[in-house]
Amino acid sequence: MSFAVKVQAFSNGGKIPRQYTCDGADVSPMLRWGDAPAKTQGFALIVDDPDAPGGTWTHWVIWNIGREVTALPEGMPKVEEPAKGVLQGRNDFKRVGYGGPCPPPGRPHRYFFRLYALDARLDVKAGAGRSELERAMKRHVLAETEWMGTYGR
Repeated sequence: MSFAVKVQAFSNGGKIPRQYTCDGADVSPMLRWGDAPAKTQGFALIVDDPDAPGGTWTHWVIWNIGREVTALPEGMPKVEEPAKGVLQGRNDFKRVGYGGPCPPPGRPHRYFFRLYALDARLDVKAGAGRSELERAMKRHVLAETEWMGTYGR
């Protein structure tokens, strides 16, 4: 087996249900993963939309997920520390936590849920943005996996 993430609410490449978007309850979907590399010390997740009109739009950044964790529940609290030691940052909506798909009318956009297995806990303050997270992760990524969903209006 290899390191893999799965979003429970939709198939890979499938349509994201409305409840996980700005047109619904705007809650994060449940994610599960397994088979992380042996030296994994924690995980980070970045969710983005590369099809946004102004360039890639970041919907969620969360890190320092413990190495023993294999899932994130649906509806993660939109606070800087939703669980002990787990930290969330600001998305491109300028809010902490998950911000669901909210594309302009037109063709559906793709949303990538990228999970990173890391060899260290990251020294990044809660509320940080994607660029700070990516800088901190730079030499610590052991493996990466992704799940993609689509949503259009």
